[in-house]
Amino acid sequence: MTLSKKPSMASEIKSTIQAEIESGAFPPGALLDERTLAERFSVSRTPVREALQQLAVQNLVRIAPRVGVFVSRLSIPQLRETLELLAELEAIAAKFAARRMDDSQRAELQALARSCEQASAADDGKQFGKANAAFHELIYDASRNEYLSEQIKSMRRLMQRYRPKIFGSQAQRQRVLGEHQTLVDAILRGDEAAAQEAMLHHAPIGTTGFSEFLSMLPSSYLEGETASGMAAATTTAAAERPRARRGRKPANPVVEA
Repeated sequence: MTLSKKPSMASEIKSTIQAEIESGAFPPGALLDERTLAERFSVSRTPVREALQQLAVQNLVRIAPRVGVFVSRLSIPQLRETLELLAELEAIAAKFAARRMDDSQRAELQALARSCEQASAADDGKQFGKANAAFHELIYDASRNEYLSEQIKSMRRLMQRYRPKIFGSQAQRQRVLGEHQTLVDAILRGDEAAAQEAMLHHAPIGTTGFSEFLSMLPSSYLEGETASGMAAATTTAAAERPRARRGRKPANPVVEA
């Protein structure tokens, strides 16, 4: 009889902190204080330090000697590059889904699109986000390419902390609903090229899409960016939008458990 090995305390702490980083509970730039975390988990600082070192290997936290440990931040170029790659991978998944989705998944896709509509009508941004995530994950799974699906899900977990308020306004949700319908229609009729194009259009890339995405982020979420630098980058990304976001002072928020 083989007994499964119990995860170490450091591994359990690491998994909990990682989930909270990915969900945005610990936002980019937040200070992770060893003593506070040790008190929270009722352990010594040693397993907490080990957990933070493991997270640093995954580039989820940055350890600054004699300063502290902070949730890692992406620069604007890194953010753009990550979103561009994610968009291309999602578009491939949509193309494959249009080719390979079975009848039960087609019915579920339509049901999830309706769930998004219902959450929007109820002005429930949190529920809308959950339904939207399920909608996208179904498309990844329907691609029937496990490696592609796992790569996308991993990148979306990385990006999730940068999307806490993306569904906060009714206007944003209505835009997403319209794009969902275009995507659903293309997949249901088996139009691979249209499904791929619809998913690319759905992603927050391109001149206007990326600048809108940036405008929703606190400047403290971005590595090496002051508020004025962020506003300038936003203006550069979308010259047609002269009133770019400005004037926020950079800050490194301390988020305690």
